[in-house]
Amino acid sequence: MSESVENPLRFLFYVTLSYSYAVLRPIEKVIKSKGYKVAWFIPQGAEAEKFLTDSDQRLMTVKQVKQFDSHAVLAPGNYIPDFFPGIKVQVFHGFDSGKKNKFQVRGFFDLYCTQGPNITEAFTKINDGTYDVVETGWSKLDPLFHPHPQTQNFTSDKPVVFYAPTFSPKLTSTYELLPEIKALIAQKDWHWIIKLHPKATKEESEMFAALAGEKVKFIETGDIIPLLQAADVILSDTSSVLAEFALQQKPVVALNNRRPEDWMINFTEPTELSVHLSNALNKEENLMARVSQLCAAIHPRKDGKASDRVVNAIEEAVAKGTGHLKAKPLNLVRRLKMRKKLKYYRWR
Repeated sequence: MSESVENPLRFLFYVTLSYSYAVLRPIEKVIKSKGYKVAWFIPQGAEAEKFLTDSDQRLMTVKQVKQFDSHAVLAPGNYIPDFFPGIKVQVFHGFDSGKKNKFQVRGFFDLYCTQGPNITEAFTKINDGTYDVVETGWSKLDPLFHPHPQTQNFTSDKPVVFYAPTFSPKLTSTYELLPEIKALIAQKDWHWIIKLHPKATKEESEMFAALAGEKVKFIETGDIIPLLQAADVILSDTSSVLAEFALQQKPVVALNNRRPEDWMINFTEPTELSVHLSNALNKEENLMARVSQLCAAIHPRKDGKASDRVVNAIEEAVAKGTGHLKAKPLNLVRRLKMRKKLKYYRWR
């Protein structure tokens, strides 16, 4: 489907956290290349606000959203306002990392644009007839398969370790690994990139920001592609960023991963960090073979054109409509919470 220039398709991005930008910017580029329109809706006070640019069209109220009258609303998160006009599209904010409720039909989306065979199979298996599934690849990774102009700002002739913990208090490694990372900064001739989750606490941010120096870069950004490209090994815990990093055929190290798999180096004693990072940097052959198997399962396409496929899938979905889908579950509590959050108390 392709509407005329006089009446182009209108796309709305629903965003609350800064990780959404890395997912949506590549899609935005394709949308604009087709002459379509893009607008952003970010709830006031959301963490993502500060990363919006002056050139972005931001809709500030639900009334403005209604007037924009989008054909499709895209969200990397798990929820989306059901009262926004247009088909609702899930474009995902991460791979399956073993966290709870990763595969759950919440009754908000009409279309799931999945990253690879494993996610496609999972959402197809639980499909209750209320949504469609199209395997497009993940838009966030399009830049990963092309040289990024900012990557050179983080590279080094020394080994580069990228530390990217998750935010969940039960899963994060921040407190356990802080003393070990401090020690390695002093002992090893390695360079470090540290990027905490947008939901990290103020205390965690202050702890790791204090490490910044000649060997350490503490980064706050919505675009981690340059960090992934620059690093030789990633260190985390239970985070989908491990899989993103592995897609470059690079080793990953995790402390107490919730669901350890054979393609990662998982360990349970913080004091063993130095040994495991050293082993990872050696890129043992059998380990890297298992990494290759992972890549084939989660994101086999490396052409950097997932965003094109996402937009194509949305064009087809808009043309097809939602009449063939079953009615979604009421999910009254979540819908009321969304209305309260956005101060909108009508049903539609």
